[in-house]
Amino acid sequence: MIFPAYVAPSPRAVRDVPDKDVITITTETGKPVEAWFRPAPGVSASRPSPVVLSFHGNAEVIDCLDRVPRLFRQLGVSLCTPEYRGYGRAKDAGPPSQEALVADGVRFYDELAKRPDVDPSRIIIHGYSIGGGVAAQVAARRKPAALILESTFTSVADFAWKFAIPPFLTRHPFRTNEVLPTLDVPIFIAHGRGDNHVPVSHGRKLHAIVPSATYVELDCGHLDLPGDMMEPADEAYLAKLREFLNAHHLVEP
Repeated sequence: MIFPAYVAPSPRAVRDVPDKDVITITTETGKPVEAWFRPAPGVSASRPSPVVLSFHGNAEVIDCLDRVPRLFRQLGVSLCTPEYRGYGRAKDAGPPSQEALVADGVRFYDELAKRPDVDPSRIIIHGYSIGGGVAAQVAARRKPAALILESTFTSVADFAWKFAIPPFLTRHPFRTNEVLPTLDVPIFIAHGRGDNHVPVSHGRKLHAIVPSATYVELDCGHLDLPGDMMEPADEAYLAKLREFLNAHHLVEP
C-alpha cells in the first residue's frame, strides 16, 4: 500500500529529456539507481546555481514527471529527480523501503554537492506525497538550504488504523512530524483542501508543529496541485514559492 510501484507508469523507451545529465549510484545489490539532473539555463562551473533535489510520489516515475520540472524551471533553479528502488529504471535495484530510499537520497545529495555547476550552499530538498516523507528524512541527515513539502503526511503510521493495522507494525513509518521540529532550516508546506489521499489535516498539523514554517493551503486535491503555469492559480502559487525562496536568498529576485 505504501509503495504501489505496479501502478506507476513504465519508463519511456528513450530518455527524451533534453539538456539533462544522468547521475547513477550503485546500491549494495550491485544494481544502479538513476537520478536526472536538469541544469537551469545559463548554469556552468563558473556560474553555479541553486538546485532542488525532488522526491516524487508513490505512483510516479522520473520519466513522467511534468509539473515539478515546469514549476522549478520557472524559478530558474536546477532540478535533480532521483528514481526509487523498485520503480521505473531502478526496478531491479531491490525493493523500496524507508531505509533504502533515504540512503539513496543522501547519496544523491552528496553527488549534487560535488558538482561544479551546483552551489552546495543552496541545495533545496523537495518532496511530494510519499516523497515528502523521504525529503524530510534526508533533510535530517544532510542540512539543506530549505525544505519544501507538498501534500505530505504527518507519518505513514497515522494511516495504519484506517487499514486495521496497529501503528507499531508499520514497517516504513516516515515520521515527518517527529523530524520537522529538529530541523533548523526554512520550511515551506503546501496542501490542498480537497486532498482525499492525504487529508489537509496532515498539512495543518505539520504547520502547528512548526509554526515558523510558511504554510500555503490551496483550492485543489492531491493530484492537481498548481504548477503547470496555465492558470492564475499556478501563477499565484509560483509567486508564493518565489517569495519564500527570495526571503532566504536562495534564488535571484
